[in-house]
Amino acid sequence: MKQAIIALLGVTFLVPQAVLAQEPIRDPFLRWMNQIAQRKLQERQRVIDQIRSVADAERRKQRVLETLLELLGGLPDYNGPLNPTITGQIQAEGYTIEKVLFQSLPNFYVTGDLYRPNKPGRYPAILFQSGHTQEGKPEPQRAAANLALKGFVVLATDPIGQGEREQTYDSQLQGPLAGWSVPEHIQAGAQCLLIGESAARFFIWDAMRGIDYLVSRSDVDATRLGAAGCSGGGALTTFIGALDPRLRAVVPACFPNSYQLLFAGPDPDTEMSLPQFLAGGLDVADFVELSAPTPWLIQATEDDYFTPAGARLVYEEARHWYGIYRAEDKLAFFVGPGPHGTPLASREALYQWMIRWLKDGQGDFHEQPVHLYNNFDLQATPTGHVEDIPGSRKLYQLILDDFHAKKRQETIPELQAELRRLRIPSDGSSPEMNVLDESNTPEVRRQHIKFESEPGVEVEGNLYIPISPSGPSGPSGRKPAALLVADNGPYFQAPTTDSLAKRMAKKGRVVLTLEPRDSLGENTHAPFIGNWITNSRANQIGLNLSAMRAHDILRGVDLLSARSDVDPASIHCSARGVKGVWLLLAAAADPRIGKIWLDRSPTSLRAALENTLNTDLFDVVIPGFAIHWDLEDLIKAMGNRPVLWTDPANWMNRIVELNGPYRYRYVLGDTTDLADAQDDPYIDEFLK
Repeated sequence: MKQAIIALLGVTFLVPQAVLAQEPIRDPFLRWMNQIAQRKLQERQRVIDQIRSVADAERRKQRVLETLLELLGGLPDYNGPLNPTITGQIQAEGYTIEKVLFQSLPNFYVTGDLYRPNKPGRYPAILFQSGHTQEGKPEPQRAAANLALKGFVVLATDPIGQGEREQTYDSQLQGPLAGWSVPEHIQAGAQCLLIGESAARFFIWDAMRGIDYLVSRSDVDATRLGAAGCSGGGALTTFIGALDPRLRAVVPACFPNSYQLLFAGPDPDTEMSLPQFLAGGLDVADFVELSAPTPWLIQATEDDYFTPAGARLVYEEARHWYGIYRAEDKLAFFVGPGPHGTPLASREALYQWMIRWLKDGQGDFHEQPVHLYNNFDLQATPTGHVEDIPGSRKLYQLILDDFHAKKRQETIPELQAELRRLRIPSDGSSPEMNVLDESNTPEVRRQHIKFESEPGVEVEGNLYIPISPSGPSGPSGRKPAALLVADNGPYFQAPTTDSLAKRMAKKGRVVLTLEPRDSLGENTHAPFIGNWITNSRANQIGLNLSAMRAHDILRGVDLLSARSDVDPASIHCSARGVKGVWLLLAAAADPRIGKIWLDRSPTSLRAALENTLNTDLFDVVIPGFAIHWDLEDLIKAMGNRPVLWTDPANWMNRIVELNGPYRYRYVLGDTTDLADAQDDPYIDEFLK
């Protein structure tokens, strides 16, 4: 067994093209974004290929470090006390578990379990990061206990949103409103992006403060520190392995992968990936290379969705770097059997690596049987929830503090310049339209159409063209037009976009219902989070999906303006829910939109920072936008053009009572034969 593991640790893996072959990307928009991602990765590779000396590598490291810190939004500027507390102990056979509570930021509590040998002494220490199990810190306990038996002090903590640190816990439900940890991470990720940060900064900071706690202990040798973790814990281990120079051995599992395969594949959770990451000229190998020649063991499993092929790409590139430092023996790669996780072979490879680099090779790497405790046994707080500690703060409150510290209101001309930077305006040219199918009624002709919004990106819609001569018309028979952003969401007794379009067409308008670009197959329709993954991918390559969708709306305006039956001076647009934000962006950028109708749309981006849970926030996030502007500024940028706003909503998609120019429907109840009646006045006002 020992010889087999050693052989695997040192093996050099070649990566034939057949291994890297992916299934064809069927989603057109994802395929388009992936092409951009791969071009950026190729540009990065040309830079990496020029690095041939330690001096070259050190210059690259400095640039990478500066870029990472910029993408994170920096790390918290705080050197205050941890205020650690041992809240309880478990005496196990050969080791002790101490239940730990400390503050990574003021009143921001981290819960953990510290495993230590029963014998007195000073030991090497390991920070062991949990993956995305909802229970958090109990997950790595088998490995943590074994490491304690082998002469290590090990700290396992609850990541934000897991274990005792759930951010949306509801006492009546006795569970998190968001569902589980990943949606909580996505919520925080969207809020952080609003103010130009990454949620990863808080996870990284917690980990660094965990290392601070370890080095503060009298039983820890601060010169012999390591970090390990799998999945989400593997990502965090990768990050702190790069960013914390105190570490002397790093073992990330089931995460390190090149974005050559990650981008269109299992693109990771929001705290596991950074905005602008590929646009900044980075890939995952940069984390390993940043810490070279610190010993790293990169782990994967045969059947993981973070594929061994992608992990090998990271290993092979980093192996070249370690060769520059004449430290080839300090980098290794291990593939364990089975699916995502850390099987016995992987755990023993971890033990062997830590013994080699933190204990001078002295010790037995074989795993021993240990008692496994449940999450209640391992709780560090009396109730199992840090929020029950008086004065305890949640992550959204830290993000809100950062917003207030960063907020700097800018002018409307600066806003208009930002809209141009985001490439929202169109050039006004008429897109070539392809009619996919057509159907007619006595009053309205419907054409299902497709057109190219920009090279390589096609969007679809439906044109409703009045057949009867009734209704308003201008010179040469040109008619007013309306563009409706398609939305058939779960709104009680709300008409579908197409039904509204037909009613407007019967009133003599040319109406386009438009489906802005999306990767529909990536949307899991999970509560609250929207199609976050598509938004995240766009941010990684330096684009913004909200801005691109606003651009699509303006391309729809281009299409209508070019029609011989449309009066280009009379084009009105409407959208519902969060899609109203896309329309506001488009209307602020283009005066051809004469009037807009927003229905059930949120009224403030900044308001989304005031709670821990929001609905579809990722679908409207422009990184850093909220620091300088809010939705009211987009309305100001429209000048005197009218805005009809009905049933304004909060970020839980609930209609709220607000002062201001808002209009509210009445409730029809069971009189469904009158359902259209409550919309008729608003339709008429929108069209006039």
